[in-house]
Amino acid sequence: MKHIARKRFGQHFLTDKMLIQAIVDLINPRPEQTVVEIGPGLGAMTFPVVERCQKLNVIELDRDLAARLRKRPELNVIESDVLKVDIRALAQTLGASKLRIIGNLPYNISSPILFHLLDHVDGVEDQHFMLQKEVVDRMAAAPGSKDYGRLSVMLQWRYAIESVLDVPPESFDPPPRVDSAIVTMVPHAQAPQLDRAVLGELVMVAFSQRRKILRNTLGRWLEERGVTHPFDLQRRAEEVPVAEFVALAQAVPNLVSN
Repeated sequence: MKHIARKRFGQHFLTDKMLIQAIVDLINPRPEQTVVEIGPGLGAMTFPVVERCQKLNVIELDRDLAARLRKRPELNVIESDVLKVDIRALAQTLGASKLRIIGNLPYNISSPILFHLLDHVDGVEDQHFMLQKEVVDRMAAAPGSKDYGRLSVMLQWRYAIESVLDVPPESFDPPPRVDSAIVTMVPHAQAPQLDRAVLGELVMVAFSQRRKILRNTLGRWLEERGVTHPFDLQRRAEEVPVAEFVALAQAVPNLVSN
């Protein structure tokens, strides 16, 4: 029986075989690696990937699709919402020091998934995801561009991010109403030590009014917290490199919401 894509799960199934092959070549999975796929769906990427790595772990929320996938003995099916999966604990269960994570992420909850994985980044070797192109552009954006914003800073402080392949809507069934892209995310070997909640609030305040200089937004936030770090507030948030936001967050003694 043909599986009908379920809107509530944001399901769009990749069908372009040449594109699938290009993506699998890009991922380059190998037998000695522990690979986890989020949202395998009908197995468009799953089956070509498992041919190369021999064993694949898949996280699938849709009960019917999970049942289909269990018929393949080389697949370890985790029937769950990925937002409820502890990635570090999963790595320990699988006997792996690091996981390679891949997937065609549901576009309606892609940002929550990315931030969930950010909490577990220490257990990740790399990530390859299909996402809405607009989101990928924001993730990989450089300072000074119109796409550079909160998502750029919050991910780039922890990952090297690259948009590697554009994917048109006609590559899916049903076709989404947006263009898609493949993004690679490799955790930085040495991550700055900071309170992520502090960085998150700082960046949210900074980008709350993009057209204003930071003295009128972030300046007040810093003043309330007694932060005297030498930081040029005569700029807009989109002009500030990730490293400067990180250094400023490290100078905030603690997070006190007023």
